[in-house]
Amino acid sequence: MAAASAPTPSSTAEIAEAPEPLPSKLDNSEPDCPRKTRPGLKRLALTFTVLFSFLLGLPFLLKSVEIYRSPLPFREIDDLSAAVESIPLQFPCKFRAVFVGIGGSSFDANELSVKIEHQMREIAAKDSTSCGACTYNSSVCVVVENGADCFRSDNDFNWKCGALSELNKYEDSGEYNDELFDEYLHSLVDESDSRGNGNNVYTMIVVRREGQKDVSAVVGKYRHGWIVGRVSEEEAVKKVASVFVKVFVNGGKEEGSISGEFMPVGADGKIVLSFNLLNADPHDWTYDWEFQEIDDNLLAPILEYLKPLADISVESQVLYHTPKSSFSYWDETLGSYIFTTKDLPFFVEGRAILQYVPSSTECPLQLQLPNGKISKSNGFISPMWGSVVVWNHAACLNGSKMETRVRHMISSEDMRKIFEVFIGQLRQLFGLKSKGIFRDASGTMRLLTSESGFTEWELDVLSRQHTCFNLLQCTTTLGSLSRLVQSLPRMIIKEEIGEQVRYSLEAAKLALSNVSAGIYDASAVSSRRARSFAEDAFYHPSMMSVSYYSFEHCFAVYSPFFLPVALHVLLAALREWKRYKQESRKFKAWKSKKD
Repeated sequence: MAAASAPTPSSTAEIAEAPEPLPSKLDNSEPDCPRKTRPGLKRLALTFTVLFSFLLGLPFLLKSVEIYRSPLPFREIDDLSAAVESIPLQFPCKFRAVFVGIGGSSFDANELSVKIEHQMREIAAKDSTSCGACTYNSSVCVVVENGADCFRSDNDFNWKCGALSELNKYEDSGEYNDELFDEYLHSLVDESDSRGNGNNVYTMIVVRREGQKDVSAVVGKYRHGWIVGRVSEEEAVKKVASVFVKVFVNGGKEEGSISGEFMPVGADGKIVLSFNLLNADPHDWTYDWEFQEIDDNLLAPILEYLKPLADISVESQVLYHTPKSSFSYWDETLGSYIFTTKDLPFFVEGRAILQYVPSSTECPLQLQLPNGKISKSNGFISPMWGSVVVWNHAACLNGSKMETRVRHMISSEDMRKIFEVFIGQLRQLFGLKSKGIFRDASGTMRLLTSESGFTEWELDVLSRQHTCFNLLQCTTTLGSLSRLVQSLPRMIIKEEIGEQVRYSLEAAKLALSNVSAGIYDASAVSSRRARSFAEDAFYHPSMMSVSYYSFEHCFAVYSPFFLPVALHVLLAALREWKRYKQESRKFKAWKSKKD
């Protein structure tokens, strides 16, 4: 048997070389492999069904993270801001002057009207008026009375000629009874108002009397004043213009008075007057008061007068063991303990209207003013804070002893005197004068006081000022809200906020309409509501919380849950679509060769 021969090098190489693989039926990547059947749609349909299910769920996802935003009237907010902030808000005011016994028969009422208007503009230009001043565009109606003849610059004022012919009946010991004369002028001016526009018309009566050397100038409790005495035409024009601008328009404010601040009215238009009777040491003496009687008889009429400005509520309490926080020293000359104005910020703690009853170790207690004089009212105020009255009772002043276990009542007479001081302090907190005298370059003028604490022309001043202040606060708040909402597109704006903004705009427009019509009290009420709604919208609880987030924040929170699966489904759909198109091309190629 022959032995097997060794393999030759060539045959060895043939054995070592790997054979080429046969084409598989499952390998569809080769373009030469024909496809004799049409590719099915089942795999493609299943893949795209999964993809569409994800796409259909996308709106539900967006709905679940949707931020509700009530539509806000941004254009109306901008228009309101432009109407209020572009020019100072001014009110239409009407002025009338009656001159009796000045000038001859050729006296021109129109010329006198022009002179008064010119003087008023000069005073207004020098005296920068506060928010809520009057416009000086309308002419001053002038009536000149000489004997039985009257010369008028305007027929709107139907002045009764000769009505002031019997001035002597209002004189008492050579002087006018201002209270009676004020009431008489009030009835006379109202009767002479032919169109019933007396609510915002201010009248000055000038009566020249040769026998009276001193010039008497008085502003009454209503909306008129008078000047009586030997006064020239030039002097009368200056005085009348000064009263119109500095008293009836600006409120008779002087340097050193409280200006630029208002009584701290809350954003909701409410004020709480808290009256507190402080007994420093009840071991010495204890006092109480009948506050309900004071509230009914004295406070109720004042609060009714101030109702257009604020919704004022009253509360009272009696506190014990409330010593003052400041230092007082004994003054032998004055015979009392003294505390100065430097100690006022540390006198007592709290925010209210306080009546302080000192202890026996510091009684009597007197307030010394910066000029060294003792305060007549023995009280002081702190703007935007409150007021304090130190009450030294009879036993304190006489040095007599009292029973410590007996609660003493403050008499009605003492309470009335104390509340007169409180009313004066309340006037100052509202920015009005506490004294009944006004002085300027034209002279001294007496200002009559009202039983209610506030005269009609003073209420007009407060209404105009508070209307302007409230509207400025309203537009500022709405403007800030508008800018905030537009800068944060995903901030939640509830429907309640949208309603409050719309109510605020409606109230502000009504206030502006009342301003144009010269209805002061109604404009104050509307402006207060406008500010209240604007503040409620801006400080809504949903606005204060972190209830908004950006799109990036939303994506970062939800992407870990949906992005991985969604990416795989999308890639699978792309691969399946690519495979289907490739198989379709193979089938078309095979079919074309066959044909």
